[in-house]
Amino acid sequence: MTFDDRKLTELTELRERVQRLEAELSASTSPDQWPPTGFYWAYYATTGFLLGMFGAMASLMINVIGAPIVGKSPLELIRVYLTFPLGEQALRLASQQTDVYAIGDGVMLAIGCCLYLATGMVLGVPFFAVLVRLTEGKSTGYRLGVATVLSLILWTINFYGILSWLQPALIGGNWITDPAILPTWVAAVTHLIFGWTLALLYPLGRFQVYHQPTAMPGQRED
Repeated sequence: MTFDDRKLTELTELRERVQRLEAELSASTSPDQWPPTGFYWAYYATTGFLLGMFGAMASLMINVIGAPIVGKSPLELIRVYLTFPLGEQALRLASQQTDVYAIGDGVMLAIGCCLYLATGMVLGVPFFAVLVRLTEGKSTGYRLGVATVLSLILWTINFYGILSWLQPALIGGNWITDPAILPTWVAAVTHLIFGWTLALLYPLGRFQVYHQPTAMPGQRED
């Protein structure tokens, strides 16, 4: 074997080694597979965070419309909701008496509405992710049925698994879970409207892989 042959053989071996090293390096630092092959939990949790606001907004609007029909304040739900941080005095907000707090009652109720929407956004994260996981590829009717079950489970957990003992422990009363203050059916329907709204908004939150459009025949790609 001549000197040149040895050099060519050595060069070939070095090239093969470089290719192996590049392949190993690429395998160890390659990004996550895109698009995801499994269920995209992170995307649906993020989407649920956004759509949860609309679910809370829908349930609040139904309460605002329905409360005066039964002789209650339009924001009665918010007053009951605010008993968790404020206690029994929250039930007197926007009544005929003087403002309960140094801040005007209207401002307190506006803050309560914002907190209510924020709670809906937080609850929308697990709710929407589970809803999509259980109903992906199913019909709207099926999705509404699953949303009904999930909404009632969420209501049971919120009211009887958490608030029934947490509010008395922290605030000293159970105004939210007291049916004389907030009827059981009102609380249940509020959660149902939240869940149904997310089920109906499912098409807006569905994950779709973006495909860059290809140039039409005769057109030049930029």
